[in-house]
Amino acid sequence: MKEIKPIAFFHSPLTSKFGIPRQSGLSDSLIGKIVFEPQYQREEALRGLDDFDYLWLIWGFSANKSYDDSKLTVRPPRLGGNERLGVFATRSPFRPNGLGLSSVRIKRIVNGVIEVVGADLMDGTPIYDVKPYISYVDSHPTARGGFTDKKEWQQLSVIIAEEYSKCFCEEELTALKEVLSQDPRPQYQHDAARVYGMSFSGKDVKFRVEGNVLEVVGVDN
Repeated sequence: MKEIKPIAFFHSPLTSKFGIPRQSGLSDSLIGKIVFEPQYQREEALRGLDDFDYLWLIWGFSANKSYDDSKLTVRPPRLGGNERLGVFATRSPFRPNGLGLSSVRIKRIVNGVIEVVGADLMDGTPIYDVKPYISYVDSHPTARGGFTDKKEWQQLSVIIAEEYSKCFCEEELTALKEVLSQDPRPQYQHDAARVYGMSFSGKDVKFRVEGNVLEVVGVDN
């Protein structure tokens, strides 16, 4: 079998695993860029792509440790991290081959770089393939969703004081609020006094959560 190699790398304001949206499409203001390797950053490789609205990305969980083949079950955050399901019945990032699949919206294509919205990839993620999303074969609106149909994700209300809001441009601030509303904390941690830190757009965003409210309590450059 031919060795697969990255055709591109992803650029995002999220530079660590902490804070990455748990699924693509949850943060519709989060903008990232697909920057191709030199041999693929050519006009003919992307010819016709601007006629599509969405892409499938096949990528690698490059920040994960080696997969343990003996662990065939995982704890989905949607179930509170307390119930185990088979790895192939979930979208856990800890997978035998460390491959991810995401559907993202195309914002624009400029000079061979694809700018997309709503990706659940961290900065520097290797991308192995890009394919157009085709609704008549890729969309199944009546399909069952397993445990996700039974457990609704609870979004948080986000409070960011003006002194911290001004650290970001309007576009960044909107994306940050969307990311934080998804509750980036590990699901087994619910200490209202604990302060968490998350890297976003080159800044360290500190926050705490009490009940269903997340409050930003600091931003460090």
